[in-house]
Amino acid sequence: MANLNSRELTIFTWHIHGSYLYYLSQGNYTIYIPVTAGREEGYYGLGSTFPFGSNVIAVPAEEVRNLSFDCILFQTNKNFLTDQYEVLSEEQRRLPRIYLEHDPPVQHPTDARHVMDDPDVIMVHVTHYNRLMWHCNSRINTVIEHGVPTSPFRYSGELERGIVVINHLHQRGRKLGSDIFKEVSRHIPLDLVGMGTREYGGLGEVLHPALPGYISRYRFFFSPIRYTSFGLAVCEAMMLGMPVVALATTEYPSVIRDGVSGFIHNDPGYLIRCMRRMLDDPELAATIGAEGKKLAKEKFDIHRFTQQWEDIFRQAITNNSRKYENSSIHQ
Repeated sequence: MANLNSRELTIFTWHIHGSYLYYLSQGNYTIYIPVTAGREEGYYGLGSTFPFGSNVIAVPAEEVRNLSFDCILFQTNKNFLTDQYEVLSEEQRRLPRIYLEHDPPVQHPTDARHVMDDPDVIMVHVTHYNRLMWHCNSRINTVIEHGVPTSPFRYSGELERGIVVINHLHQRGRKLGSDIFKEVSRHIPLDLVGMGTREYGGLGEVLHPALPGYISRYRFFFSPIRYTSFGLAVCEAMMLGMPVVALATTEYPSVIRDGVSGFIHNDPGYLIRCMRRMLDDPELAATIGAEGKKLAKEKFDIHRFTQQWEDIFRQAITNNSRKYENSSIHQ
């Protein structure tokens, strides 16, 4: 076990959420991801958006089964139900396994059974709300909250407008709050950035490395999303010292204190009044943003995040070793 605790681990996963993968890669382990010529979902390779370090290695999907890993990390139903059988060898499929669930249940908020039904696979949720709502069969069902690094950019808020950062907002409908965005836009000057937004009057995509500097000029960050995990974009905005306005749903009420470290409520009218106050009073916006930044530095520390991931990888490896040791004893 001393050897396990001292050496760097090798993890295999798929490229699903680029920003999450980038922050995950800040840890003390090597991550392998598959790539195909068609660049299908999960098989993008490194891409050109994120400045991945040398510890993230893209390999042709057909060569994955010839490599050696310590742990397999699933991130989607397709990874678990289909991809693993297409790219992993039978021996690799017996390796320690973790399922990272990024989202709350969609089919039903409390009774949806997770498709990953193997009790030996560790289930990791990104918020406590998600863990509470998912009906999971894993023996180990835990939470690793987001971690984001401190930003070299500083909040200025000189633009008397709010900013919304959501990819394909209008195509994704009520769940992501397209109707709420439309309603609030009638009363408050708002800009929208993200993939697929330009055709709906938005400003288009801003690549992730440039996003903090881009949004830091806006007076506040607005999340109209009804039902999702605590967004990484919100964590990043808070880390800038940017005041956040959001609906008081899912994990938000347990993180943001209304009127202190942000503004949260389920009445859009209340949120509109808070936005107007900050547009009229930049000092109020800066004060709220500073409290949010203080909270973000405590709660979303990148070193805590990567250490928790390293710990759970090592726990999965230890548990898997014991499982096969016990099975050999009873044979």
